[in-house]
Amino acid sequence: MGSMQQIRRGFLARARFVVGRDRHGWWVVSDRKGLVGGLFTNESAAIHFAVEASDRHPEEVCRAPEGAAIDLDTFSRGPKSMRLRRRGAYA
Repeated sequence: MGSMQQIRRGFLARARFVVGRDRHGWWVVSDRKGLVGGLFTNESAAIHFAVEASDRHPEEVCRAPEGAAIDLDTFSRGPKSMRLRRRGAYA
């Protein structure tokens, strides 16, 4: 998939979608606006969904850092209640 090369790692303020894993290992797409998201079995499917949901603008999609665990609502609640955690930080 050509657009996978254009997906940046790390969080970008202008990126609408973040692709990463949740604490269970599922691939998650989380929308900063809290409107769109989903769980996926593999990274490729998650990135494909995010790029399509952003009207094929891969610059609006970023990849969460390795080791970070995100939830579907990670970004929809705003910075005070972000639930970004390192894997293994859950009890």
